[in-house]
Amino acid sequence: MSVDIPLLARICEAPGAPGYEKMIRELVLSELKGLADDIRTDNMGNIIALKKGRSSAKKTMAAAHMDEIGFIVTHVDDQGFVRFNPVGGFDPKTLTSQRVIIHGRKDVFGVMGSKPVHIMSAEEKTKVAQIKDFFIDTGMTKKAVAKLVAVGDFVTRHSPLLELGDCVNVKSLDNRASVFVLIETLRVLKQSKTRPAYDFHAVFTVQEEVGLRGAQTSALQIQPDFSFGLDTTIAYDVPGSTPQERCTALGEGAAIKLMDSSVICDYRMIEFMKATAKRHKIKWQPEILSAGGTDTASLQRMVGGGSIAGAVSVPTRHIHQSIETCHKEDLAACIRLLAACVCDLDQHDWKF
Repeated sequence: MSVDIPLLARICEAPGAPGYEKMIRELVLSELKGLADDIRTDNMGNIIALKKGRSSAKKTMAAAHMDEIGFIVTHVDDQGFVRFNPVGGFDPKTLTSQRVIIHGRKDVFGVMGSKPVHIMSAEEKTKVAQIKDFFIDTGMTKKAVAKLVAVGDFVTRHSPLLELGDCVNVKSLDNRASVFVLIETLRVLKQSKTRPAYDFHAVFTVQEEVGLRGAQTSALQIQPDFSFGLDTTIAYDVPGSTPQERCTALGEGAAIKLMDSSVICDYRMIEFMKATAKRHKIKWQPEILSAGGTDTASLQRMVGGGSIAGAVSVPTRHIHQSIETCHKEDLAACIRLLAACVCDLDQHDWKF
């Protein structure tokens, strides 16, 4: 299947730091029109799109978080330079000279600055820059900045999508790639006129990057019997990596999560997902992530008695850096796998 690159670009380029998902939420809501039987937004800002199933005996939930790692303004100094704190986890060494947008009274573009190498001491040159060493340069005076920017304004990265060979490269593929996968899964179900096995709750969650918060509240609401976390995962398939470090590789298909630091996926769900991929001739690869977690953990635990949980992961290079990279065929495989799984849940023996 082909990948809708213009849609993916709009989703990835839209701003949406944790707690400030308004713009990406509005975009998702516009794309969901006509794709679900009911669409609502809860008090935290999660979007819950219900696609009615062939049976209402059980409930299925899939969650893709809308938020992206970002920053929040903490101070504007006398020269007009903007200081900030991170909201979500960043690799500081990737921030140097990166363009950002401060979402103040109107959007203000800026660039991440730090001490030039030419005037660093010998000791400073041996150290990796820390978040506290950076500032945002808007090119404006303090008076001009103060008219537009205030403490508490959110900041996101600026990075238009580029196609690089068989891949796409842009900010926030974590986790906008999965937002795209979930929207396109609903589109596949509509176009094929196929109903999920059970009522399917497609949830676009908030504040994952600061603690899986939206997934917790939405799972508590829905209480799914079956659940799928949707997120990116590390593809460390680059020079210098060893086979045991790679986790996944680009172009090798959708990743079926076995475990990460926050969840051990239900072995019944893993078996089901593998069998479904084989039956539908979908390329897949296993994922064991030694550090880091996703909404899957909340989907599994925030349910009375627990949910039978698994995850579809999108292999991604340069994750949590200024720009990230995914393979188009992996995105297509993730869409196909999720659609097949939600439709075939009633074809599996779920006994222990």
